[in-house]
Amino acid sequence: MRIPRIYHPEPLSMGIEIYLNDDAANHVGRVLRMNPGQALQLFDGSNQVFDAEITEASKKSVKVRILNNQLADHESPLDLHLGQVMSRGEKMEFTIQKSVELGVSTITPLLSERCGVKLDAERLEKKLQQWKKIAISACEQCGRNRIPEIRPVMSLEAWCEENDGSLKLNLHPRANQSINTLPLPVEKVRLLIGPEGGLSAEEIEMTAKYQFTDILLGPRILRTETTALTAITALQVRFGDLG
Repeated sequence: MRIPRIYHPEPLSMGIEIYLNDDAANHVGRVLRMNPGQALQLFDGSNQVFDAEITEASKKSVKVRILNNQLADHESPLDLHLGQVMSRGEKMEFTIQKSVELGVSTITPLLSERCGVKLDAERLEKKLQQWKKIAISACEQCGRNRIPEIRPVMSLEAWCEENDGSLKLNLHPRANQSINTLPLPVEKVRLLIGPEGGLSAEEIEMTAKYQFTDILLGPRILRTETTALTAITALQVRFGDLG
């Protein structure tokens, strides 16, 4: 049986005993039905893993002892920031989950002219907290020991005008270059993925104003969630750690 991996939001150290937070305790105690003496692996976002043993377990609380720790760096050398115009329903959750598994460093949900998601501030905040939990769960599953940042929702232009030294990329069906023709080396990328209806002509012009490079993925038109994952995979093959 694979040893369960659990994220703990507070810093960990060897030899201490801690109670898992409510979500983790519910998963370990109620879902997995684990008992004292069984092993867990914890991580706290510091790029370390901590071997632990359950000392107390009930349906409401789980206490563990930290036995040892070691560095476990599974991060890509490519610092990849995904700007994803929000998609409807479970598509956004799917994109976040799989993007984290593929190694993105940061995800910013965006609002654009053709964005099909209309939520008030309160519901957006609830969505943000849900997306953060999805990112944590994806890290627990895939073995990452740093939690990617899920930023608050912002406007497309506000995100595009940010300048952190990254290569800025925008997918365009009439672009004259592809990811494979981008010059090496590249260490930081901002990848813009538009909505299901695509960016408007004015928005495409705006991205050019902020020095985005148009790139082409291939001859087929992909759904927004397929586009994001295909582009991330291609960038990780070209500049990151996918072979």
